[in-house]
Amino acid sequence: MKKGLLIVLSGPSRVGKGTIRKQVFKDESLNLAYSISMTTRQPRNQEVDGVDYFFVSKEKFEDMIKNDEFLESRFKDLTPQNLGFR
Repeated sequence: MKKGLLIVLSGPSRVGKGTIRKQVFKDESLNLAYSISMTTRQPRNQEVDGVDYFFVSKEKFEDMIKNDEFLESRFKDLTPQNLGFR
């Protein structure tokens, strides 16, 4: 298997991670791939399912955790902002 470099952009909500990603991805010579996260929260204005996030129900998210379908997941029982990475 060919190894690659994993780059993680991390920060609080709405600090500009998407803006940075879009700028970096303009350079096609970098040959980058983007992993879309999954969340149980509702989409914000302008967010598109399958582009910005995969928006799913809490039940579907829980089933995917049980079926070991994520590389990584974070589940908070009291908040709708659950995230999973496939």
